[in-house]
Amino acid sequence: MPRPRQSPRPPRYDSAVACRELAAADPKLARLIARAGPFTLRLASAQSPFEALVESIIYQQLHGKAAATIHRRLLEGFNPICGVGAKGDPIHFSAEHMIDCPNEQLRAAGLSHNKSLALRDLAAKTLDGTVPTLARIRRMPDEAIIEHLTQVRGIGRWTVEMLLIFRIGRPDVLPVSDYGVRKGFALTFGKLKPTDKVTPADLPKPAAMEARAERWRPWRSVASWYLWRACDLAQNRLKHQP
Repeated sequence: MPRPRQSPRPPRYDSAVACRELAAADPKLARLIARAGPFTLRLASAQSPFEALVESIIYQQLHGKAAATIHRRLLEGFNPICGVGAKGDPIHFSAEHMIDCPNEQLRAAGLSHNKSLALRDLAAKTLDGTVPTLARIRRMPDEAIIEHLTQVRGIGRWTVEMLLIFRIGRPDVLPVSDYGVRKGFALTFGKLKPTDKVTPADLPKPAAMEARAERWRPWRSVASWYLWRACDLAQNRLKHQP
């Protein structure tokens, strides 16, 4: 039986040390950290890689509310087999359950054909070991995890980077393709102002971000979190303009 979900928790790395070292390494980032305040990232409840990637695939290119509805319907469709937890929440199905699941059940949950294929491929690659167990992932370097998980249909580098930052709690991930990180970088280090309409020309190239971020090692996940906060600060400033 899957382990019960735990309450969100802080990452295992020392975020106070990370913030001090980032501030010392990069004065502009130091000013952003001071404006944004304490680092409050919490890791999502404990999930296996299979469970976390099921959720990631469902949420791709969908509004959060719609994706959450489909995800819950999918879980509830397995209630006759998997049962429910103490609080009445569905117990997550296994890779074997997904392999054996009829197509009609997936369609009834609201899954598209492509996402159904992606979930079945995820299940198959979980069973054959391409998708490592959580215990094994915790011993693997970031790039090895990315190499393994991007073999799954529908899983790209960005999806794995989000898993590394928000599920596994790796401290040194820089998602250079993420729109929020790119916009936050432009707001912090470029000429983009909170009142500007963002154009593709305003957003930095990956090489420029990676070059600046060399000074942020080994805390690039923490720096990325603050770049997301730069976008929040800019949005809040717009809201409070007269």
